[in-house]
Amino acid sequence: QVQLVESGGGLVQTGGSLRLSCAASTRNTYDMGWFRQAPGKEREFVAHISWLGGFTSYADSVKGRFTISRDNAKNTVYLQMNSLKPEDTAVYYCAAGLSMNRLRVGLRDDYNLWGQGTQVTVSS
Repeated sequence: QVQLVESGGGLVQTGGSLRLSCAASTRNTYDMGWFRQAPGKEREFVAHISWLGGFTSYADSVKGRFTISRDNAKNTVYLQMNSLKPEDTAVYYCAAGLSMNRLRVGLRDDYNLWGQGTQVTVSS
């Protein structure tokens, strides 16, 4: 079974940038998503990319600031986060799903595999 490992989190000031990575342990033919969970809040959808990268989707709160991409040769998915805000502070998780319905990519339950998460903290 594929294992997912996130990295790249850290502390950054408002307006700064971070790039998160999600490395899969084997060849990754999954559709991939990023979610985040702030303290006391539910885990929420951030971004999604299809297996071949031809379809992407973003939460309204990150459109124009975050970019999801993938390098299947490296079995890695990325989340480039620019213009970070304090409200972006959360644990970020990557997730994988097979042949996902494009209308449902924002739903946590449609993803089969999850990473352990990486903390992103944006200071004001």
